[in-house]
Amino acid sequence: MRKTGAIITIFLFLIITILSSLYLDLQIYADQPAAIETVEKVVTVLPGQGFKAFAQQLYQAGIIEHPSKFKLLARLKGHDKIIKAGEYTLSSAMPPSTILAILVSGKVRLYKFTVPEGYNLKQIASLVARSGYATDTDFLKAATDAALVHAMGIEAETFEGYLFPDTYHFPKGSSPEMIISTMVKRFWSLFEPEWKNRAKTLKLSIHQVVTLASLIEKETGTAFERPLIASVFHNRLKRRMRLESDPTVIYGLEDYNGNLTRKHLSMPTPYNTYTISGLPPGPIASTGIDAIKAALYPADTQFLYFVSKKDGTHQFSTNFKDHNRAVQKYQVHR
Repeated sequence: MRKTGAIITIFLFLIITILSSLYLDLQIYADQPAAIETVEKVVTVLPGQGFKAFAQQLYQAGIIEHPSKFKLLARLKGHDKIIKAGEYTLSSAMPPSTILAILVSGKVRLYKFTVPEGYNLKQIASLVARSGYATDTDFLKAATDAALVHAMGIEAETFEGYLFPDTYHFPKGSSPEMIISTMVKRFWSLFEPEWKNRAKTLKLSIHQVVTLASLIEKETGTAFERPLIASVFHNRLKRRMRLESDPTVIYGLEDYNGNLTRKHLSMPTPYNTYTISGLPPGPIASTGIDAIKAALYPADTQFLYFVSKKDGTHQFSTNFKDHNRAVQKYQVHR
């Protein structure tokens, strides 16, 4: 009995020693990068992909050593079943424990996506398509989904004007709905609470403010001019004069070739502010914060007209006679 007990004790000691040695070896492996020199690779975890196959993929890419140890480490941590699908940028200089943490957290590779101020839905859809997220058709379908628009607190039929122009970072395969939601949230996060009260003071809805801001955005890219342009539109609205804004005419045209003609100015469309009174039915582009501020806080002027000086700025006038002189000077004789 004593002999048997001694054998069992020795056997258990050996098992414990071996297991401890394996555990220590696994701990060392977990914290030791595959290489000192960085080899960075983009790898993709496919939906439903087995962990064993992915570990082999990392090994072949030179990101890890000993795929069997990597698999065992993941199993002991309970990570082998919860890694998230997506595209990752991984490096051979990362320890296996760090790689697993990245895969479990879903810190996928992000791609930069920049929307300039003044872009409309079609132009943004084209950017989305070129960035590889979705087709322009799919994006426009989501961007003109009235139910989705209303669900995001917008009193309109499309997202025109509410996709805030900024630089964003999205993972590959992002849906149009995800991109739109992020851009709209950005818009609302920057729209100051007091601006709603200011809009009421001006007897304008939020939608009308965004619409007016989009006209200001399209009329000038010069910062100091935005409040002046805004003052012209406010003054004309008060006097019930048509706004006569060329960008609204262009927005309403189906096939604009870059040449705005007198015929275009007389074409009846919902956005032609040469033929309709007041503001158009909605925004014509995405606007920056400065344009929204200008729409809410215009300069205090008597200006009713402006004409491009063809240098990025405009000549402002308080009466039609002076405006005609400016047109002759800056447009006809140039």
